[in-house]
Amino acid sequence: MINTEIKPFSATAYKEGKFVDITEKDVLGKWAVFFFYPADFTFVCPTELGDLADHYAELQSRGVEVFSVSTDTHFTHKAWHDSSDTIGKINYYMVGDQTGNITNNFNVMREGQGLADRATFLMDPQGVIQAMEITAEGIGREAEDLMRKVKAAQYVASHPGEVCPAKWKEGEATLTPSLDLVGKI
Repeated sequence: MINTEIKPFSATAYKEGKFVDITEKDVLGKWAVFFFYPADFTFVCPTELGDLADHYAELQSRGVEVFSVSTDTHFTHKAWHDSSDTIGKINYYMVGDQTGNITNNFNVMREGQGLADRATFLMDPQGVIQAMEITAEGIGREAEDLMRKVKAAQYVASHPGEVCPAKWKEGEATLTPSLDLVGKI
């Protein structure tokens, strides 16, 4: 999936008190996070979505839009948003993918269940996947780690020829791959 382009889709999302229609064209031109989760009104999912909501302003300041996606409807997203304090703080897109089109496009549909895996995809402004993470049902994701990956991907995109090593943090030294580095790291 890395370095593949986003596939066509259309869906309705709940965002800031409104239902909005979106397509893959709404993703192009900005960095985007597709944050798949199994279902609304569950257990691990609200902890992840709430954590991501706490980092949404920082993501927005970096030109990143967030699209959380489950196979629930946009109506269910609104009901959850209205009934949960944790989900109620979400301002990013909550995409209803009841047809499974988007979930299947990203190859994260659980066969025979109609539910998305717990998966995150980071896309560049050209709609190309630059990072992805898929975890088992019981393993929640952390928004702070996603932020580190966003910063690294944006750095690499704006500094051709440089790469970010493990544990890299914004402002730290990067590497410039060359024959001189072989065997010296």
